[in-house]
Amino acid sequence: MPRTIKQNPIATLLTHHSLPFCLAHNTTVPHSPTPTNIVLHRQSRTLEISFDDGQQFHLSAEYLRVYSPSAEVMGHGANQRQVPLHKETVTIDQVRPVGQYAVILVFDDGHDTGIYSWDTLYRLGTQYAQLWPAYLQEREALGCPHPAHPPTA
Repeated sequence: MPRTIKQNPIATLLTHHSLPFCLAHNTTVPHSPTPTNIVLHRQSRTLEISFDDGQQFHLSAEYLRVYSPSAEVMGHGANQRQVPLHKETVTIDQVRPVGQYAVILVFDDGHDTGIYSWDTLYRLGTQYAQLWPAYLQEREALGCPHPAHPPTA
């Protein structure tokens, strides 16, 4: 059964410090959308997020894990990203609210240090078409192609 977390929208984000380096830092959204509903779908291993501007995203646990805004994944500065490998079957065990501006996703591999601000979740949703292929390319470059997306000849 999906777990639903309803958040009260806030006018602006309290923080922007948790953005992954690969997401456009300088392109701020004029009105920072806030979630109206977050649903964890355990069976499909996806997080469904609806925003107050009408956007809705279904983001896989793997995608959220490999783009975690944590220092473990993103490092402490530019060009320090670590590509987490073998996360194809990772699941989200818990979604913990952080005030009125973010959630912490607790993954079954023990990772629980990324704070996913509303802006980060929105950017991960809107930039999925660019970020997912970039992740697949990073894996290929490391000699560990994704099992569900083998390299093209």
